[in-house]
Amino acid sequence: MRPSPGPADQPPATAGPAAARGEHWWPVATAIATAAVLHVALPAAYRLDPAWVAPAVMFTLLAVLIAGDPGRIDRQRTWLRVVTEALIAFVTVSNLYVGVRLVADILSNNKLFADNATGLLATGGVAWATNVIAFALWYWDLDRGGAAARAHQPSAKPAFVFPEMQHGAHAPADWVPHFADYLSLAFWTATAFSPTDVSAIRRWAKLLMMAEAATSLVVAALVIARAINILQ
Repeated sequence: MRPSPGPADQPPATAGPAAARGEHWWPVATAIATAAVLHVALPAAYRLDPAWVAPAVMFTLLAVLIAGDPGRIDRQRTWLRVVTEALIAFVTVSNLYVGVRLVADILSNNKLFADNATGLLATGGVAWATNVIAFALWYWDLDRGGAAARAHQPSAKPAFVFPEMQHGAHAPADWVPHFADYLSLAFWTATAFSPTDVSAIRRWAKLLMMAEAATSLVVAALVIARAINILQ
């Protein structure tokens, strides 16, 4: 009878499946960099003062995250989750400042864009696009405990049901959404003001989608109506 192999006979350890499934950082980093650039592109009255503060905070926190979890996103650390949510919250709050200021100026008939419909539409567009990025980041971070948790437990109970999860013939059995999927969800929620091909099955997810749709609707409606009024 052949003896069982000892420790010396075992094959060398290889990277586990979580390392192979973990997401790359570049899609998330690109979204955050885009939010930073969009904030700088705003008129001075709508930016955080001084203008470099918002990009500096975003890029610093992003650098900390990448340094703490280099390569693919697969490290489950409490401090990484805290920094991630602090970064997303900063993007959200800085854009909320822009949105509230813009709506207040429109409702109070502020003269900042009195004869500049193009500038008004551009500012509204920046606020709308940053809102999409912010909610995409929230969806990405909260669903199934975040990207690192999804890499280790792809079968965990989801908050969103994507088409790939319902059509096994067109996607791997262990398919999990990545940031691009959540960005698409955020874009269509802000555009259609309703669920499209992705269903929210957790109450917090439904409320978050409602908040995004409502925010997008208010900003788009007021900005477009004001721009039409200026052009007339």
